[in-house]
Amino acid sequence: MSQTVQQTRFEPADVEPRLFARWLDSGLFHPDPGAGSGRGETFSVAIPPPNVTGVLHMGHALNSSIQDTLVRYHRMLGERTKWILGTDHAGIATQTQVEKLLRSENTDREALGREAFLQRVWQWREQYGSSIVDQLKRLGASCDYADERFTLDARYAAAVLQVFVALYDKGLIYRDNYLVNWDPGSRSAISDLEVEEREVTDTLYSIDYPLAAGHGSVTIATVRPETMLADTAIAVHPDDDRYERLVGESAILPLVGRRLRIIADPYVKPEFGTGALKITPAHDPNDFEIGRTHGLDEISVIGEDGRMTAAAGERFEGMTVLECREAVVAALREEGRIAGAEPFLHNVPHSNRSGERIEPLISLQWFMRMDELALPAIDAVKTGRLRIHPASQSRRYVEWLESIRPWCISRQLWWGHQIPVWYRGQERHVGSDPPEGEGWARDPDVLDTWFSSALWPFATLGWPEDTPERRAFYPTDVLSTGRDILFLWVARMVMLGIEFTGDVPFSDVYVHSIIQAPDGRRMSKSLGTGVDPLGLIDVYGADAVRFGLLAMSSTQDVRFSEERIAQGQQLANKLWNASRLVLSRLPEGMVLSGEPVLAGAVEDAWILSRLERAKADMRHALESFDFHRAALGLYDFVYGELCDSYLELVKPRLYAGDEGAARIGLAVLSETLSIAHPLIPFVTEEIWGFLPGS
Repeated sequence: MSQTVQQTRFEPADVEPRLFARWLDSGLFHPDPGAGSGRGETFSVAIPPPNVTGVLHMGHALNSSIQDTLVRYHRMLGERTKWILGTDHAGIATQTQVEKLLRSENTDREALGREAFLQRVWQWREQYGSSIVDQLKRLGASCDYADERFTLDARYAAAVLQVFVALYDKGLIYRDNYLVNWDPGSRSAISDLEVEEREVTDTLYSIDYPLAAGHGSVTIATVRPETMLADTAIAVHPDDDRYERLVGESAILPLVGRRLRIIADPYVKPEFGTGALKITPAHDPNDFEIGRTHGLDEISVIGEDGRMTAAAGERFEGMTVLECREAVVAALREEGRIAGAEPFLHNVPHSNRSGERIEPLISLQWFMRMDELALPAIDAVKTGRLRIHPASQSRRYVEWLESIRPWCISRQLWWGHQIPVWYRGQERHVGSDPPEGEGWARDPDVLDTWFSSALWPFATLGWPEDTPERRAFYPTDVLSTGRDILFLWVARMVMLGIEFTGDVPFSDVYVHSIIQAPDGRRMSKSLGTGVDPLGLIDVYGADAVRFGLLAMSSTQDVRFSEERIAQGQQLANKLWNASRLVLSRLPEGMVLSGEPVLAGAVEDAWILSRLERAKADMRHALESFDFHRAALGLYDFVYGELCDSYLELVKPRLYAGDEGAARIGLAVLSETLSIAHPLIPFVTEEIWGFLPGS
């Protein structure tokens, strides 16, 4: 114990690398799937796979602290514990990074060709892909690093293709022209998760559409006059008395001359604008649904390159969207069709990858019908086989699944799982292996990243093979995640897990809070509101960061507090100095016996009772996912009861050589380290190494 006597503060920078290397070498994080005799002796968690492009941010740090706390707690219960580790290939994010690199070299992916480009991406992944995993180690995450997976591993990729083929054969995957989120920057359809709403001030134009009867007009309010070139109807609310007489009549589309039916639809909001809505099925998601309901034509005037198509007319063809907007407004003014214009602040969808405005476009894509798969996923929650915490998130989950829509699963990228479909003339072959014969061309698109990650809990364990790992660790026990991907990832894992394994992929889902910037805004590097958890580890140590994040966590979003991180550092130092006091006063030869200790004084009985209460409170907090209470309860016990009360009372006895006080102190210290270890593993492990008999 001489080292602890000399050091008055715990020094994380000296301790953490040494201890983590020892943990890795021990093999403790890589459990034997065949040991023991039953599923009940295991505990498993599948990490939400971070993007291969990623660096540790506050969301990763919080979620990893939560998962590691659970993993270490169950490992200390004697269970064979596996924290499944891996990274996601992150189709758009990774391809964007490599294309940016190519532009710096004055070339692009088209110049390289698909095969050469993919080789460059793999090279990039080899160079940069391990960063996030190395950063998880700095936090103390006890993942199974010896069994790291990647969503483009050969075995994983084979599982993805097998799932696609099975769902296609079942009639759940099909190809169709449908409206998608089109990102002109990446030239691909993107998922809802990759769309972010930004406040934009546009001009709201009031445009007069003349009635076909020859007298009067209908005034339409729109912020996108360029899309009027694709209008195929005008809609009003069926209960709007102002337009009741016009339903069934027609209006003339200015600049184009096309006759537009005036239809009644309950979607229209009478209080917005004039109460009359231009219907552009090919360029607005709500209009698309209205158009399909009423059998309207779908005219695409904006192309995948973000420019106006021939369908926009000769004078507008080839213009960018904004150029066309100006030209259309100018032409309408010439015809006297602009009845008014005013600034209008609204939310506009943008790609969080390219930064460009999303264009809703009708595109030939691969889709997955979800309604049949959703039913057992709903039943799993309603019957309690899957529990979502907090309960309010269960309601969100069920409501979303009950109104689920087809999922666009194809992406116009090169990096990812290429769709296993080949074409030759009118022939189509769908299979994990290419067809025999000449003249076949493979579909160039890849699958949405969320498709492959929906297989994560079972594909990482060897599915479709009946591996020892899958038998031992599937279903997993807990999934910890943010609410933003409850639908995009969690629900899809449940659907595909039930479909392909017959069981839910996890029994509990904990939806953790989102940690906001100190001023309440979202944390963002681009906004300058981000807080770097690695920088905090440099200053305070990993235990302090873990404690602080757990103390901040709750069922509500919370503002980041560096004071909580500092509180974690204070806790580590308090525990360190408490151990110095106890261990420096032990009689020669006294070791941990594991036997119950007897109270020699009233204060001994008191601390032993408080210790039992602290153990029960910690167990209840962790098993009910109340990490805030676990962290602050630990702090209160160590500070208020162990150090500031008991050790102060017992100091005279320790200094007087009271063997009973020393034995109680050693026993209480060892139990306190055990309680605290899942939350703050480094300082507790370091102190534990100094306990005689440990």
